[in-house]
Amino acid sequence: MDDVPITGLEELERHLQHVVDTPETPLDAKLFDEVELQLTDYNIPPLIPRLLPNLSQILLTYAQDPSILASLAIKLLRPIQFTQALTLASEDALIQALRSPAPSANILAITVVEKATRSPGDTAILSIMKALVGDFLRTWLSTPDVGVAEKATKALGDLLEVDCDRRSSAGINTKMSGLQLASGMPPGQGLLWRRIFQDREIYQLLFSLCSSTTVGTGEGQLDERQKSLAQARLLRILPRLATLDFQTITRSQFPEVEKSHQVGQPGILYFATVDMVNKEEDMLMHITLMDFFAEFLEMMSTTELTPSTMDYLAALVKKVATSDPTMYKHLETIALSPETAETSPELVELLLKLNEYP
Repeated sequence: MDDVPITGLEELERHLQHVVDTPETPLDAKLFDEVELQLTDYNIPPLIPRLLPNLSQILLTYAQDPSILASLAIKLLRPIQFTQALTLASEDALIQALRSPAPSANILAITVVEKATRSPGDTAILSIMKALVGDFLRTWLSTPDVGVAEKATKALGDLLEVDCDRRSSAGINTKMSGLQLASGMPPGQGLLWRRIFQDREIYQLLFSLCSSTTVGTGEGQLDERQKSLAQARLLRILPRLATLDFQTITRSQFPEVEKSHQVGQPGILYFATVDMVNKEEDMLMHITLMDFFAEFLEMMSTTELTPSTMDYLAALVKKVATSDPTMYKHLETIALSPETAETSPELVELLLKLNEYP
């Protein structure tokens, strides 16, 4: 069955070559769909060198909606490993796709980037590509498209999990069945973590895109609505990062970055929890922040916490509770809830311990 010839394949090859030679040629959507529907894991590999080079070349300059091209390219990329994908799509091409206003082009680029989750060696290669990492993070936080943001959030979390070099010190409980634990994958080198959190430009980018002090409509700025989306995306990924490498997100190599964004203490966790959200003017984000903090504490309650981590959590909870009465009430309700005691006894225990801290 898999040896059956693909109807329309030769015609599609000629069509792609014609579009390369004459870029203004309209795409034959019906022909693309006909071929794509016949693709299987078995027949894709021999088609990669026949179709992907021209697809990649067209995508670089195609001025219309690239959804048809991107869909076929994503399907052809499925069996390809990260390093092989880089021979078909350069770093510059991926950056161009990430910067495209078309969500399908963004998805295509993220599909290539997330292939680096297959091994710590691949995430190490990705970490060298500073411009690509920076544009990936910018797209993640600034895209108005929910699908693109969801895919980028998952990809970033998976990449940092594979790259994590502090798994033993992170004290991950067996309840946290991550990629490395589940697959027996060796620990990462931490190079992508260092690229994001120990590269001043990229670290600054995270604060600039998420801080309520930088709302605007100028180049590189986000308006109020998009700023809220960026903040929510950062909050969504932080609980996962906290269970992987608590030290990195609670320290800073560049205290001047925090200072420039009016953050009271170093670390992206403190920034996101205490100083990022304008609680008085953005009620929806205030609710999101409360949900985040409960999720964050719940995930921390399932890890083996060191004394220093407990000290930090106690100080953070005290700061949040004293500066935000609504958050204090929210945490109190959780701690006293019979339902929470039944479903998350570890969380209740942690909250009680933190409350008893001097």
